[in-house]
Amino acid sequence: MRGVKGTLGYSDQAAQLQPRYDQASFEDMHALIMHVLPTSPSTVMDIGAGTGRDAAYLAGQGHETVAVEPTDEFRTPASARYPHIEWIDDALPKLEKLEGRIGQFDLIMATAMWMHLNEQERPLAMSTVATLLKPRGLLVLSLRHGPIPEGRLMFDVSAAETIELAKREGFENLVEAVRPSIGEINRKAGITWSHLAFCKVSA
Repeated sequence: MRGVKGTLGYSDQAAQLQPRYDQASFEDMHALIMHVLPTSPSTVMDIGAGTGRDAAYLAGQGHETVAVEPTDEFRTPASARYPHIEWIDDALPKLEKLEGRIGQFDLIMATAMWMHLNEQERPLAMSTVATLLKPRGLLVLSLRHGPIPEGRLMFDVSAAETIELAKREGFENLVEAVRPSIGEINRKAGITWSHLAFCKVSA
């Protein structure tokens, strides 16, 4: 999906970023929210799926998995590597190709991508994911804080703002935690991450 503002810089840097993204395991990246994830087979979506690391883990747990990734340089090799996953070329805030799947997902992961949405896009994005989730469905987010890499489009989004947006869409906050980046390069640069998890408790 060309023209998605938040993907600025990723196409050109895909070859360098792919091994970095795959270096860490799902369990390490999401240690702070693992306890809230569904343990029985569920319908899940990973938005901004990148190399497919997280989507592949979820599929391996028996979940029916949809991976959304707008950058061709990530999606094309990932879909060849993980053909058992449904890959979609789309992006928040609208996810137009998923408009027919209202209320179909038990879990939506939007990790390491929310910071690419600007102030006007974030409320719409929250409404979009709320519409796609089932009642009692889960939303997992991670927010990046710190210096912005050259050539990328990112915003320093606070956990407080994100929790408030989620509350307006009928979510209850289950997890709010902060930790340093587990990647050595980002950790040395002073990057930290907020990890959030929500449950959709009302329409």
